[in-house]
Amino acid sequence: MTQVEKETQAAPAAKLSLPTLTMMVVGSMVGAGVFSLPSRFAQETGVAGALVAWAVAGTGMLMLAFVFQTLAVRKPDLNAGVYAYAKAGFGEYLGFFSAFGYWASACVGNVTYWVLIMSTIGAIAPALGDGDTVLSVVLSSAGLWLFFWLISRGVKEAAAINRIVTVAKVVPIVFFVILALFYLKPHVFAENFGGADYAGSLFQQVRGTMLATVFVFLGVEGASVYSRHARRREDVGRATILGFLSVFAVFASVTIVSYGLMPMGEIADLRQPSMAGVLEHAVGTWGEVFVSVGLIVSVLGAYLAWTLMAAEVLFVAAKDDDMPRFLRRSTAADVPVPALVMSTLLSQVFLIVTLFSDDAFNFALDLTSALTLIPFLLAAAFAARIALAGDRAGTRELVVAALATVYTAFLVYAAGFKFVLVSFIVYAPATVLFVMARREQGRRLFSPRELVVLAVSVAGAVLGVVALALGWIHL
Repeated sequence: MTQVEKETQAAPAAKLSLPTLTMMVVGSMVGAGVFSLPSRFAQETGVAGALVAWAVAGTGMLMLAFVFQTLAVRKPDLNAGVYAYAKAGFGEYLGFFSAFGYWASACVGNVTYWVLIMSTIGAIAPALGDGDTVLSVVLSSAGLWLFFWLISRGVKEAAAINRIVTVAKVVPIVFFVILALFYLKPHVFAENFGGADYAGSLFQQVRGTMLATVFVFLGVEGASVYSRHARRREDVGRATILGFLSVFAVFASVTIVSYGLMPMGEIADLRQPSMAGVLEHAVGTWGEVFVSVGLIVSVLGAYLAWTLMAAEVLFVAAKDDDMPRFLRRSTAADVPVPALVMSTLLSQVFLIVTLFSDDAFNFALDLTSALTLIPFLLAAAFAARIALAGDRAGTRELVVAALATVYTAFLVYAAGFKFVLVSFIVYAPATVLFVMARREQGRRLFSPRELVVLAVSVAGAVLGVVALALGWIHL
């Protein structure tokens, strides 16, 4: 037996209950995005567009949640859901890209948390700016590695902290909604209903908010990522639906009630976290402080959950021989340390990239969403495929899978040319890890079909680099 196999076998899986899985889903979803929603939506749409956008996003993400619920039951042998479903449905190379894309999106998403924390503190410490100064990056880097140390102590300890933090961070968000309703001004709400002149048509308004809604709903698949830890397989699907329903109304409410407090043009100009600025306008300085403290607790909790999920995806992919063998190592405390190191390093790289971005927070937020779209699209398409082929598939299962597929395809379109190209720049170099895994197994590097996928990804990456160099797109 090799040393890698001994280390892997020495890691007994911790069994998670339905409440714990649900809390992990909620903890993953409630993070930096919700505190940025007021200004992000006000930059794109008015009340009418926001209502349509949430209806589209809520329906689409609910369909995805049902997809993960169905696949958890129909395919109980597949762990780390998003990645495993893509591999089972469309082959090893696209499965690898799905694993890498989902992992990379988690790492970039973690960058948004640190940018938002520094921007929040920057309101009283100007040297931190909007979270994109050199000092901000240095302090954020220290936070990255501090959390690496915490998580390396064990999954059980980190999961326990996450449960406590999840409760703590939901309270200020709900309190914000209640206060906003109390101070809501009907005439301001009515003026914001149709949107401002800069918002464009209703379709443009809805499209402009799609990546923001994807970002706040990331984590809906969290229970499927932890499927190997579940006490009962059925709990994976139940936790997915319960987690989604628990936060959807809160997310939509945060956006809609904000339109009743300030003109949308003023909301759009607020610094992040814009929720703090909205509450300050309504109740005074203490409202900004209250939200800012809640944000820091929320973001640190979400960072903890997402770092765990990112490492889990690399670990399971390595165990399935789709990533290099060194990533399958774990400690006796069930912590995949090499995968955790890789996750922290990638977040570190993107933290440095924010120094060269025009808008560090929104760039990281949109890129996080864009990187997740391919894994989501492949998972939905896999559900549609087995619904068409299986004897037990009913009309409901087929309709749900079809709607989820159409929704995620629309999200790719809504992401726009810029983020599709930047995603290719991230995806293409990852093939080095795929080649390493194939060489370790003494296998042929690429099949003819995989060579086509490789050519497309490399061509997209080259075009993306050229577009950046010539100024066609900007970070």
